[in-house]
Amino acid sequence: MSAQPVNPNLPPDHVTVFIDGQELAAPKGSMIIQAADKAGIPIPRFCYHEKLPIAANCRMCLVDTEVGGRAAPKPAPACATPVMDGLKVFTRNEKALKAQRNVMEFLLINHPLDCPVCDQGGECELQDLSLGYGRSVSRFVERKRVVADEDLGPLVATDMTRCIHCTRCIRFTADIAGTYELGGMQRGEDLQIGTYDGKPLTTELSGNVIDVCPVGALTNKVFRFKARPWDLTAKSSLGYHDALGSNLFHHVRRGEILRSVPRDNEAVNECWLSDRDRYAHEGLYADDRATVPLIKDGDLALNDGWREASWEEALAKAAKILRDNAGDGLGMLVHPSTSNEEGALLARLAEALGTGNLDHRISQHDLSDGVPSQAFAMSVVEIEQADAIVILGSNVRHEVPLLHARVRKAVARGTKVHVVNPVDFDFAFGIASKQIMPPSQLAGALGKLDLGDAGHIALIVGGVAENGPHAAAIRTAADAFVAKTGAKLCRIPQGANALGLSRHGVLPASRDSQAMLREPRSAYVIHGIEPGLDFADQRLALKALGEAQVVAFSQFACKSTRAVADVILPIAALPEIEATLTNLDGFDQRTSAAGKPPGQARPGWRVLRALADALALPGFEFTDIAGLRAGMTSKHEVQASKGQAPSTAGSGLEIAVTQAIYRVDGVIRRSEALQAHPLNVGPRAVMNPVDAANAGIADGAMAKFATDIGNAGLQVVLDAGVAQGSVWIESGHGATAPLAASARAEVSRA
Repeated sequence: MSAQPVNPNLPPDHVTVFIDGQELAAPKGSMIIQAADKAGIPIPRFCYHEKLPIAANCRMCLVDTEVGGRAAPKPAPACATPVMDGLKVFTRNEKALKAQRNVMEFLLINHPLDCPVCDQGGECELQDLSLGYGRSVSRFVERKRVVADEDLGPLVATDMTRCIHCTRCIRFTADIAGTYELGGMQRGEDLQIGTYDGKPLTTELSGNVIDVCPVGALTNKVFRFKARPWDLTAKSSLGYHDALGSNLFHHVRRGEILRSVPRDNEAVNECWLSDRDRYAHEGLYADDRATVPLIKDGDLALNDGWREASWEEALAKAAKILRDNAGDGLGMLVHPSTSNEEGALLARLAEALGTGNLDHRISQHDLSDGVPSQAFAMSVVEIEQADAIVILGSNVRHEVPLLHARVRKAVARGTKVHVVNPVDFDFAFGIASKQIMPPSQLAGALGKLDLGDAGHIALIVGGVAENGPHAAAIRTAADAFVAKTGAKLCRIPQGANALGLSRHGVLPASRDSQAMLREPRSAYVIHGIEPGLDFADQRLALKALGEAQVVAFSQFACKSTRAVADVILPIAALPEIEATLTNLDGFDQRTSAAGKPPGQARPGWRVLRALADALALPGFEFTDIAGLRAGMTSKHEVQASKGQAPSTAGSGLEIAVTQAIYRVDGVIRRSEALQAHPLNVGPRAVMNPVDAANAGIADGAMAKFATDIGNAGLQVVLDAGVAQGSVWIESGHGATAPLAASARAEVSRA
């Protein structure tokens, strides 16, 4: 073979290969299968996946190769054979096809013939390839082996007799999720894939093993036996339970969303999906879904004083409440996952009614600096290339699971991660340094952090910092850190569309969300909110709303909404409407309507337009969503009025609050599968063993926590990862609400 390159005009890091007679340029070190995929030349495979490390254990991709006129003595796996200059590859000659057919026969020896009852039927890679490479009659006459199934939890169903040992699921949990929960046990024909200890999968990304499985061994337990793929229509949509805005498809039959699967977008979620986004659709069909307009009628003794009404009557009642309380007497509170279209109309409605009391930052305590959400200064793709990443006040693994996966990828390529947190959260990557201290000390600790000579730095600020009573001080410290180090500031928006709502004016010109509740208004509009669980201070919110007239635009007619509202207008959830959300990188992403709104529920923008008509307000003359969008304007530089700093005085333990991963909004809280997940640990208080010993409290005991707004009785879990002088609780539970709204708590034995 000549030392001269076949094509001297190629860049020095590329070589020339010939696949089935087609001349191709491929990067040095890449594999044959990668060059073929880029050229659109099909090579069968099972174990190879472009996002997973190469295993080369299924051998389905065997090809014939030739170098310098000399044929290789045996077929080579295309996924594990690097390209070289002048390499000739034959994927369809007799030698390659014979090898591929032999591998297929081997794989089918023990595979069960249960395609008619397999959930993977119709989208099974083994089915597809066996049609082209399989025999019509098996030569194998011995009994097929049987493998016992394992309970992997409420999300993933198993039929392990179907497993072909491709190890994609093992490599996903090890290399992408970082939990190392699955592995191979035994050897030879006794090989089994499982967890060894028999425990459920605990990763927040477990549903992705369903997508990577090429057969029906791992399937969607919630979707199990509900439909065939050809019964379903795919509708493009977005995840709306964190600010990443993962791209996905909802699979729909007759207006009902039966499952959700990832939609590839390298700039956002790659090809993955968090369990929270994958299984949330189950919550759309809860028993307390709002399906008809409801009016509170004091004359009715039955049904909690509520009765069904026509849209005309309900809108007339809502219009009267708003008309009678227009101006400063009206407060408008908006859930941060509300779409841009609805947010723009709510801002327009507030302006027309003369009120500056409008806010979506309902989970945040400290709004004293008036700083709204901001787009990441370093995109999630660029974060993978950072020299150093600082995580400040965030359990990023639960807050934005796929951002955590990006940080893990960065660490794998050598990025150093430094953590400043009140709790030593369980991250699935190595940490270069960590400082664990009470929330009040986070700002000071950031100022002392030394990153050496790191040049490309990302500072990720999360919910513990943004939602706590010291948020303004932490944001000031973050700005100073950026000015000193040149780091890129990445503040995680607190809500799926918090950034979009900020840009479309859903911010206070007068009172912010906390001030509206501290200084009660005579009437409120609440949009998409579950009053009993969504506010930073539930006691304050329920008291203010309970004493006022309330118009509720709601997906659910839940107990807490019925307790405070005077009229409930049923609106569709995001998967049921056309909408736009703005993700944490500042990208506007569009959804399509997938599911059918239940009963008489309507898209929120339609209800807002109808209400404006009832009020005879200008600026609502559009007739469709295209007309609405034509009149929308987005501002990238926005500012809200500055509020009052919350009190942090007092004695006792400082309270560190994170949002429970599967309690972040009303839809998630109604997904039975997610509520049964091991990560949904329920209400509890996690304390440092030293603090617990000082209070005379044992692990697992009940304790009383006294705060400035009330008391909470919680079971105590001891964890040395919690900073001394602190107690860690998760919000989203009624039992933890008194602590979530406070800065400090005195603890004693119950």
